[in-house]
Amino acid sequence: MKKFCKIIISLTLVLALSSCSSITGRVSLSKEEYQEYLKNKEIIDKVKFLEGVIDDNYLFDYNKEDLESGIYKGIFEALDDPYSQYFTEEEFKSLIEQTDGKFGGIGIVVTAADDGYLTVVSPIKDTPADKAGIKSGDRIVKIEGQEFTAKEMEAAVKLMKGEAGTDVNVTFSRKGEGDLWEDFEKKITREIIKIDSVLKKDIDDYSYILISSFEDETDEDFKKAMEEAKDKKGVIIDLRNNPGGRLDTVVNIADYLLKEGPIVYTVDKKGKEEVENSDKNMNDMPLVVLVNGASASASEILAGSIKDYKRGEIIGETTFGKGIVQRLFPVANEGFKLTVSEYFTPKKNKIHKKGVNPDIEVKLNDGVERIGIENLNEDNQLQKAIEVLKNKTK
Repeated sequence: MKKFCKIIISLTLVLALSSCSSITGRVSLSKEEYQEYLKNKEIIDKVKFLEGVIDDNYLFDYNKEDLESGIYKGIFEALDDPYSQYFTEEEFKSLIEQTDGKFGGIGIVVTAADDGYLTVVSPIKDTPADKAGIKSGDRIVKIEGQEFTAKEMEAAVKLMKGEAGTDVNVTFSRKGEGDLWEDFEKKITREIIKIDSVLKKDIDDYSYILISSFEDETDEDFKKAMEEAKDKKGVIIDLRNNPGGRLDTVVNIADYLLKEGPIVYTVDKKGKEEVENSDKNMNDMPLVVLVNGASASASEILAGSIKDYKRGEIIGETTFGKGIVQRLFPVANEGFKLTVSEYFTPKKNKIHKKGVNPDIEVKLNDGVERIGIENLNEDNQLQKAIEVLKNKTK
């Protein structure tokens, strides 16, 4: 029980005082500190009391480690913030595995949406989910017949992952006519998902560069692609279905593209403002940027900064609207993710729950299942980007 209590204390930031050990010597505390100590001691004592009642009276067997994890998870669930979460050792390992860019699964990025549903942010390009026609905004209702809500995101992700070549049955729900949601089931064969975050291809006198996410080496891969495109007349940067990623990576890319000035402002709960700046060195190749409702987080930082500086036209649909920053806190082999600040564009425009509006709005035509250069004949947003780029480079 001592270990259990010490962990609770560390999370509630009670200094050197706890009900787990006796207090010796004189301790000088202000009135406010003493009241905080009493409050936290009361919480710890209540947790111990509840655990004792469960031990003595609960009918069924239970795992004490699961109970302990449930307490920690409950602290974060009470924040009512789908982006702040506590991770068990297994969940934390899975999170790091995905960040490393290689894992077995179906290839979707999901979020715990504010409406309580587990929602697809975007399918990862050329993965089983993408090929199965899964779209941004689809809800995950069941996995192998088991229902899941937003609060059970980690368990749902774990169940969708598995050995390459095996199948998983997922029931999705998609908004149809009259805003009615319709369920549909897909049997999807898992694959090893390797995220190559930058793809470059040429379209006549222009280059098309897709950034699918912002990983450790995305900035270097993007700069390499831009150097390879230096003989072209202009570049289309495709951020559609890009769920975001590392802040430092997107800042490096923005710095490469923008003139001297602010890239993004972050403001924490105390009002402390920090700014990431671009230097005067820049690649001035003509460009346009494609976005949609699944362009989120770091994608919105890049699109918002390019729009504010009028560096290139933003084409497509209003972005997702995730303008908050999470920090990862490792705790031994476990860890938690906490929302710590909000970010704003160079002109101090708010992104969170608003998104970045395109300069040229183009809705994707009904019935288009896949986007990108491989589906150029049907991708009317990409067609518009080519048209705009051609007109500005005549």
